[in-house]
Amino acid sequence: MVEDGGEEEAEGESGEMPAAAAPLQRCNGFLPGKEEAAAGGGERAAQAMLAAGGGRPETRLSRRRLAVLAVFSCYSLVNAFQWIQYSILSNVFAGFYGVTFPQIDWLSMVYMVAYVPLILPATWLLDARGLRLTALLGAGLNALGAWLKCGSLAPGRYPLTLAAQAVCAVAQVFILGLPSRIASVWFGPTEVSTACAVAVLGNQLGTAIGFLLPPVLVPNTPNDIDLMAHNIGIMFYGTAIVSTLLFFLTGVVFEEKPKYPPSHSQAVLQTKPPEDYSYKQSIINLFKNIPFILLLISYGIMTGAFYSVSTLLNQMIVTHYEGEEVNAGRIGLTLVVAGMVGSIICGLWLDYTKTYKQTTLIVYILSFIGLLVFTFTLDLGYLIVVFVTGGVLGFFMTGYLPLGFEFAVEITYPESEGTSSGLLNASAQIFGIVFTLVQGKLTTDYSPRAGNIFLCAWIFVGIILTALIKSDLRRHNVNSGIMNLDVKAVPVDSPVEPERAALKSQSAL
Repeated sequence: MVEDGGEEEAEGESGEMPAAAAPLQRCNGFLPGKEEAAAGGGERAAQAMLAAGGGRPETRLSRRRLAVLAVFSCYSLVNAFQWIQYSILSNVFAGFYGVTFPQIDWLSMVYMVAYVPLILPATWLLDARGLRLTALLGAGLNALGAWLKCGSLAPGRYPLTLAAQAVCAVAQVFILGLPSRIASVWFGPTEVSTACAVAVLGNQLGTAIGFLLPPVLVPNTPNDIDLMAHNIGIMFYGTAIVSTLLFFLTGVVFEEKPKYPPSHSQAVLQTKPPEDYSYKQSIINLFKNIPFILLLISYGIMTGAFYSVSTLLNQMIVTHYEGEEVNAGRIGLTLVVAGMVGSIICGLWLDYTKTYKQTTLIVYILSFIGLLVFTFTLDLGYLIVVFVTGGVLGFFMTGYLPLGFEFAVEITYPESEGTSSGLLNASAQIFGIVFTLVQGKLTTDYSPRAGNIFLCAWIFVGIILTALIKSDLRRHNVNSGIMNLDVKAVPVDSPVEPERAALKSQSAL
């Protein structure tokens, strides 16, 4: 594998695909009866990538991949910052707009509510119109929402700030499903999990900055509303300017895909004619895949719990430590920064070992233990203890996010990475809405401990579901030359073993 210096990819004139590659056309949401037609088109398209010897497609790494990853991570960061900037200042914004705490919570939950009905149209757009248009929509709507917030800098304008946050929430739909797609389309097999972790890290870093910066920029000044409006304006206008700059950078940097595929699994997928692809069939395939369904639920539980803890962290901290809004933000920062470290470590570990299920299960169990410890030490009266337990909790709970994305891509290959990760995020939003509402009610009516115990019970259920997932690393098999070719997203107990053995023999020839 070599670096792509930027030259145009040449088209081949004639030739044949390797015998073992033809059955690959029977996958990835293809309509029934289209497989043979796809195989013929795939033979012609594959010639542009066949290396001179061995019949394996030529793969190269593009230098642009690092710029694509960096720009995406940055505008994902700004979107996550806008998600959490209200919740960490819930008492400040409740006083400024003259609304209740549940109304401020909805400024966070609107992200979750918007995601669920829009994820299927968004993943269809990603598959049908491609990566570049989806990225531009995410960055553009993110900037639009930020500018609309600048018009809500007065008491009584809560409806406008809610509408602006709803625009940012729609932008999120075009952002959260991209990490695994960007990693797969632009990065090689030895760096794909790390790239996905870095892409997710951008969103986590935005949450971390959202915990840290707003309490510093907007101190609680209930006796001086004009000063409060001025401070909020600095935060809103700064966000709008940065998000606009990133929108223009997205237009400059993003391309649909590199000129050469970065891996053999991507080379195989690029041989299929797009007119024979069915988004509906791809969705059906995913929902027939029992391991993916188990992961869908367990990922939703873990990530939904993280969303709920992030949204309610300010309320949990000030309940036991009155007047500590700034430290509440710092604890949130500690939680997310520790999770960023966990994400990178897990990504590197997966690239090195490919132990997807084992790593996912261990991280899930340690997240459960971390939340238990956080729950029963929160009210001890020592903020330093909360910092430490919050950091441990964040390391594992936030570190789990890229694990789920990459595990899903492995067990559903060659279905679209955007579709599988989009469904995972939809599950997370649904669980996040339910968990935030229930935990918020338990926290208000009883105590933060009651709300956290509720989350612990659900995470225990997630551990059981994760343990039941049967690991079938399809993408890894293709990249390794094992060539598990009839890789429709079907239940893992389907009778594919005889075909697999035959295809191994063909590839050996």
